[in-house]
Amino acid sequence: MKKALIVAACAAVYACGAHAQSSVSLYGVIDAGLSYTNNSKGSSAWAAGSGNVTGSHWGFLGREDLGGGTKAIFQLESGFSVMNGTLRQGGRMFGYQAYAGLSNNRFGTVTLGRQYDSVVDYLAPLSFTGHHPGGNNFSAHPFDNDNLNNSFRVNNAVKYASNTYNGLRFGALYGFSNEAGGFDDNRLYSFGAAYDMGPLSLGAGYFQANNGGGSNTSGAITLTDRTFIAASQRTYGAGANYTIGHAKFGFVWTRTQLGGLDTINGANSLGLVANGQGMDFSNYEVNASYALTPELSLNGEYTYTGASMSNASGAHHPKWHEVSVQADYFLSKRTDVYLQASYQHINANGSGLTADISGQSASSSDQQVVVGAGLRHRF
Repeated sequence: MKKALIVAACAAVYACGAHAQSSVSLYGVIDAGLSYTNNSKGSSAWAAGSGNVTGSHWGFLGREDLGGGTKAIFQLESGFSVMNGTLRQGGRMFGYQAYAGLSNNRFGTVTLGRQYDSVVDYLAPLSFTGHHPGGNNFSAHPFDNDNLNNSFRVNNAVKYASNTYNGLRFGALYGFSNEAGGFDDNRLYSFGAAYDMGPLSLGAGYFQANNGGGSNTSGAITLTDRTFIAASQRTYGAGANYTIGHAKFGFVWTRTQLGGLDTINGANSLGLVANGQGMDFSNYEVNASYALTPELSLNGEYTYTGASMSNASGAHHPKWHEVSVQADYFLSKRTDVYLQASYQHINANGSGLTADISGQSASSSDQQVVVGAGLRHRF
């Protein structure tokens, strides 16, 4: 009897030890709010919405210790609307991210699946949309032309992310077309780096997509994710944040070049000329945040965007001015309430474009204002 008890005790200890070597965590964010838009297709609009600040999502994060400093890891992350319970990202079960891979204490991490590009990984956290604990989905640069607001993820992707070496980290990603005889038909590749030294944070990133969202629906970027339908998209940029006491100041510059542009999703028929020039955007953003108290922070940004494009009426150079402000109050470590507003003005320069704040229906004029309030809970 005593031997049986000893064997049972040893088995229990072994089981506990094996369990301690692996873990799976459930996490998520629920963001629910109300918004008012002064001009949405020519009329004012009140709306109940999900994700005014942070897209509502939940996910699983898992790891298993394989020994020797190596771990098997995975992440499954699903975006949804809290207002009606439907899935986002084209109805995907795990539309935010879905990947598995290996992580090593010395050599870094390799993952395979649906993932973020390097511009999102290394540069977006320095922009206003990526600020934490703030952020603002209304403040994406026009049409989210640089993907700092995560309009699309990359399918069929292999990613490498380094460990941090004296404040420096870097990485690269390749999204396969998965098309026989069309290696570069709807593929994407990117790379980036970030550096943190005390109060200073720097970041830079680059990606190039070929025929994203086109006829090859099994490629790196699908039509339901895309903002632009173009033969090529090249985006690159750099940014910096600096913290002084309770204040943080930032600057982000990005440039996006589109070749063979056919469509800007959400815009009316513009008669775009699919030629070598296509369309290009240059974005200049300054942002700031200040913690008045441990619970209350004030955040804001101004972005100037200059672009050039061609359509049936000729060449045009539209310009955007966008301002966003936000007050964010934490009721606890997991729950906060926010009040925010965004204003956009466009000098269309005969292009046919109108003001179009992220997540809204386009204005019928050159101006648009959105005011939102809501509650965000993390678990």
